[in-house]
Amino acid sequence: MNRLSFQIGNAMKIHCLGTAGYHPNDRRQTSCYYLPESGIALDAGTGMYRLPNVMAGNTLDILLSHAHLDHTAGLTFLLELAATYPVERIQIWGEAEKLEAVQEHLFHPLMFPAKLQATWHPIDDLDEFRIGGVRLTWRRQEHPGGSVAYRLEWQDGKRLVYSTDTTGDTSAEHIAWSYSADLLLHECNFSNKDVDWALTTGHSWTDRVAQVARLSSPKKLLLTHLNPLETSPDPIEIAVIQEQLEGELVLAEDGLEVTF
Repeated sequence: MNRLSFQIGNAMKIHCLGTAGYHPNDRRQTSCYYLPESGIALDAGTGMYRLPNVMAGNTLDILLSHAHLDHTAGLTFLLELAATYPVERIQIWGEAEKLEAVQEHLFHPLMFPAKLQATWHPIDDLDEFRIGGVRLTWRRQEHPGGSVAYRLEWQDGKRLVYSTDTTGDTSAEHIAWSYSADLLLHECNFSNKDVDWALTTGHSWTDRVAQVARLSSPKKLLLTHLNPLETSPDPIEIAVIQEQLEGELVLAEDGLEVTF
């Protein structure tokens, strides 16, 4: 089925393949999400090993928010995908410096002795770009080494904003850019008791995410990049965030399928 024709007038779906930050635990792998109707993956953490189970179509485009290992280690798993699934094209998008670091270090012959057959696309000079019928824009975020947020827009008007590894941008420019998304996929690595640690490591916490949600008014908020040391069903006091949100709130779990 043609991906574009499927998108128009239908609910979109996103697979949560990895929903933890920093390192995996027994409940969650690290950051990886997949949009089957568009063939787009958001980051490539250790959850990437689950991709062959949900892969659709014969192309794969990966949007990297940054180069930290919990978002890129799964790129080395793509050799299995290439060997077991009829994928014809893999494209990897991100800032030039981050792509270079991944290619030089993660795929150094002493680290990984096989060449990944993929095309690497720097976004630095692109105000926007397209993947099939999806229009993409991006913004830099505050995080050690820097990260980027992505906004994906489909021809039927649906919009997804992916914002992880950030302290939570409440600037007028960012709020206007991300306002009223059909799905806001936003990190919430820490609860309020760990604000100091959140600021030190460049991550979001409960009250900051509540503020972002109130200002940006997403139709659905999917909270992710959860602290792997917190394994309770509610590690971030989601009621605090829900109070500031008119739309639906979902706490990401590995294996969860979310429609928007």
